[in-house]
Amino acid sequence: MSDTLGYEPRVRPTGEVAAEIAALSSSVLDIVHVQGRITEGAPMELPWDEGDDPARYCNITHLWSLYGVDDTVLEAGMTALADRLPENGWTVAKNGPDSSRSRNHQILAVHMATRAQLEATKRKGINGREPLILFSVYSRFFIPVQEPL
Repeated sequence: MSDTLGYEPRVRPTGEVAAEIAALSSSVLDIVHVQGRITEGAPMELPWDEGDDPARYCNITHLWSLYGVDDTVLEAGMTALADRLPENGWTVAKNGPDSSRSRNHQILAVHMATRAQLEATKRKGINGREPLILFSVYSRFFIPVQEPL
């Protein structure tokens, strides 16, 4: 077991993990059930940046935002997310205000089958900023293996 991570990373094909995270992100959007605008972008591989061998471990992270709708619609989406995550295989670890001065609504959850994690933070539309929900869906660290062609 890795003392730094607290678990033993598995050897996994990067493409498999990326597809898993993309599917989980898509399901999160379905759960939120808000028809707004979504930032573009695909899951990306990020290396572990600590220790003697930073290339040994990596994770897959998908960062995206939902915006273009009223603040109350986004809050309803956050409520739906918190309510429906458990029936979709997630355990909600936090559902409440974050530590920022704005006390934004934040949901932290773990997908039990994959151990992937979700961070969703609804930023209020204050001071002329557009309200939005920031999402981060990411895998556990793993040891990447090349996939056969």
